[in-house]
Amino acid sequence: MSKIILATEQGIVVFERKDDGWGESWRELADHEVTCVTARNSLILSGTTNGVFRSQDEGQTWQEASNGLTPQHVRWMAFHPDMSDLVLAGTEPANISVSHDGGNSWRLCPEVAQLRDRFEWSLPYSPEAGCVRGFAFHGSRLYAAVEVGGVLVSDNNGETWNLAEGSDGKPGFAGPPEPFVYPDVHSLEVHPSSQDLVYAPTGGGFYRSKDGGKTWKLFYDCYCRAVWVNPQDPEHMILGPADGVDRNGRIEESQDGGETWSLASNGLQVPWRRGMVERFFQAGEELFAILSTGEVLSTSLSTLEWKPTFPNINNVNAMAQLI
Repeated sequence: MSKIILATEQGIVVFERKDDGWGESWRELADHEVTCVTARNSLILSGTTNGVFRSQDEGQTWQEASNGLTPQHVRWMAFHPDMSDLVLAGTEPANISVSHDGGNSWRLCPEVAQLRDRFEWSLPYSPEAGCVRGFAFHGSRLYAAVEVGGVLVSDNNGETWNLAEGSDGKPGFAGPPEPFVYPDVHSLEVHPSSQDLVYAPTGGGFYRSKDGGKTWKLFYDCYCRAVWVNPQDPEHMILGPADGVDRNGRIEESQDGGETWSLASNGLQVPWRRGMVERFFQAGEELFAILSTGEVLSTSLSTLEWKPTFPNINNVNAMAQLI
């Protein structure tokens, strides 16, 4: 039976599928603000504002696992989908660390900090020098989203990183024109059909690249943080656009690769005057939307009828699934 792990501001909360929905199973790490979570089989890694915690028994017991991790404010973690022990961690200030042993130990990628310092990456809400808040994987090709700095790319499973050619690395909010991507990059997706087909929700619009980040096209002039892309159809996308930071957020859908968009907010009263989609997460045929308010919505992908999920939890930062 599948379980959903929620990373919240007061620890980890695990829900199990019941006949009538999701039922809470247990909570752990209540003294920690858990910023992100990733899971593989019975192994769970939780990123916090003060390092990584690791469980090998589906979350029943936890050990600190920050050996070699610098800095220790983790913003995003992800297992490589094809390499069971390879994990990446993105931090604030912006850095990337790699683990080859399932999160037991970490190795810093120093070239990321060099780029950070060279271009003076920044954050509008923090004194730190940017952050890495998303990864996308396609074989040995990996991408990383930097807020505010741009898109990083690796062709050796995350061992070394460079700026994508279509990312100038400059953090100015004016942003460069196409074919460059806007530097305030919030997340990235790469389509299973091609390592070169990349999608980037940013603070300056929704972008897509067909050449591995060398050139980018702006498809939607909005503020956005999250997109879901249909694994079977690269032209079919669900986006969480807004008119500004947490302002007039909604959920929209495109069937033609971003050329046109329509509301996909059935069951919701949108726009949300103070809120927007922070992350999308797919579990089987169910799609979850984590909102910037910490609430979670879900829908069947066949109906796109949204409903509140986990109603007693309103401080969610991220999700993972145990199968």
